[in-house]
Amino acid sequence: MNKKIIIIPIAFILVISIVSLSSEESSSKNKVQFHITLADPNLYVNGIYSEKFTFEKGEYFFRFVPNGSSPKILSIIISGNSFDYSENFELIGTSHQTGISEYYTWDYDGRKNILVSETQEVLISINPNGETKGSVSVDILEN
Repeated sequence: MNKKIIIIPIAFILVISIVSLSSEESSSKNKVQFHITLADPNLYVNGIYSEKFTFEKGEYFFRFVPNGSSPKILSIIISGNSFDYSENFELIGTSHQTGISEYYTWDYDGRKNILVSETQEVLISINPNGETKGSVSVDILEN
């Protein structure tokens, strides 16, 4: 009986430790390299949002948090000394039917993967193509 009392807490602590370590590994895999939530038309200068940041060497991907009022076409250009990326992302709505209602989920379709061959300062320009009133969050995450 005493062995069970000792073994159960030790097993519990081991399980918690393993879960904690695995969640830390998964969160470090998706390190945020760039983030902006474009929800205010005043963030744009001449209809375009621009920002400089340092891109570390590595593989990255875009993640978006759009909604139905987000820009229909989101044009993104990233340029640096030895790096150029350009893509026109198209907003796609997917209808979901439940028994009593219909709702949509939204995502941008386009080339989301980026490969950076060397660390460098880059300029990202995000053009909502005239639709500055809809909100969208743009993340670039490390693979």
